[in-house]
Amino acid sequence: MKKLLLTAAVAFSTLLASAQFMVVTTYDDDQEENADKITANLGVGYMVNDAFTVGLAKGAVNAEGDDTWDIFARYNIAQVEGAYASLQMPTEDGSDNMNIGIGFAFNVWNGLYLEPNYTMPTSDDENGDREGTFNFGLSYRF
Repeated sequence: MKKLLLTAAVAFSTLLASAQFMVVTTYDDDQEENADKITANLGVGYMVNDAFTVGLAKGAVNAEGDDTWDIFARYNIAQVEGAYASLQMPTEDGSDNMNIGIGFAFNVWNGLYLEPNYTMPTSDDENGDREGTFNFGLSYRF
């Protein structure tokens, strides 16, 4: 048992030592004029390798008034430096409420990136529409 715990601790510390994390957020126009416009969709991602990132972001407030969490994944498109494809889905009823998108990350300063992106739902809403949204995001990679 001690060998198993030691092996797991070494593997986990090696994983963290070579890892690159990112903090992401999306500017939310629907929020009141305060810091919530930036922090309403705050999330943390783990860059598995140069092309693939997975993470957890704060989602919308549900009917009970509780915060929800979204799982997101990004794939960096190798042919265009800074371009990425994304998938985001809530932890509850995820397959019904998935969003896919495409974006571009502009390096502003050191590890700070400005990320315009376009996302759209994978399924129709109750009116039969599938309208996408254009968003502005920020990310910091460390």
